[in-house]
Amino acid sequence: MAGHRQSKKRRYITWAVAGAAVVAGAGIAAQTSMAATTWPAQKTYTGRAFDTCAAPSLSAMKAWHTGFYGAAAVYVGGRNRGCSQPNLTASWVKSVSTLGWKLIPLYVGAQPPCQSGSNPEKLTATTAASLGKTDADDAVAKASALGMKAGSPIYLDMESYDITNTSCNNAVLTYVRAFDKELRAKTYRAGYYGFTSSSAKAIANATDKTDLPGNLWYALWDKQNTTTADWPFGSTQYTGHSRGHQYLVNSKETRNGYTITVDRDAWDAPVAITG
Repeated sequence: MAGHRQSKKRRYITWAVAGAAVVAGAGIAAQTSMAATTWPAQKTYTGRAFDTCAAPSLSAMKAWHTGFYGAAAVYVGGRNRGCSQPNLTASWVKSVSTLGWKLIPLYVGAQPPCQSGSNPEKLTATTAASLGKTDADDAVAKASALGMKAGSPIYLDMESYDITNTSCNNAVLTYVRAFDKELRAKTYRAGYYGFTSSSAKAIANATDKTDLPGNLWYALWDKQNTTTADWPFGSTQYTGHSRGHQYLVNSKETRNGYTITVDRDAWDAPVAITG
């Protein structure tokens, strides 16, 4: 998925270049304590999921509902989203949910100032906090319009960047905290997609855990369908159904006559509340 949010072209460039307080790891228990209102129960999916740039057609989703995958990630919004989404409508969400699919909402927000390449939206130290809040508001509006209800997670997509660049990393953390704080204020759970060598590592290793995401989707392309055996961070972090693992990318697969190039994910974390 490491570039679906930006573009397929951007993805390959990234690979070439890259080669209220919530304790990360306390997961939903900590997140739900943030809100004065009663949070909807978490909807958890455990099993294999896929992500692909554009939401497949309803016919393709019907054909692919074979039991191999039980969930699909969809890009609900963000200025850096790489693909148009002609299929992704409230009607589509309702229909695939009725089929039994679980959905994982992704939002491609502002990217780091030190990240190579160009993006329609980049954050800076000055704009990080305001952009985080604005993007979170947009993410909630987009998810809600699709029929993904309060209590659903929204996974913020952060691509690879140089986390040893202190000023850049601090700006990213400011943005993420503002995004997550606003999500929770609107009763949406905070998730995050990033790389174990960079963007996810920055979150997991941050000393100050205030307002960081309660669910971590880590990109580690080791072809292991697990969220535990290769978990690269502290063993007490992101426990309690709070992990996703993107373990294989660019897998061209055909099911019942429909061919889609997907990334494979091991999933044990929240999914959207629909229906």
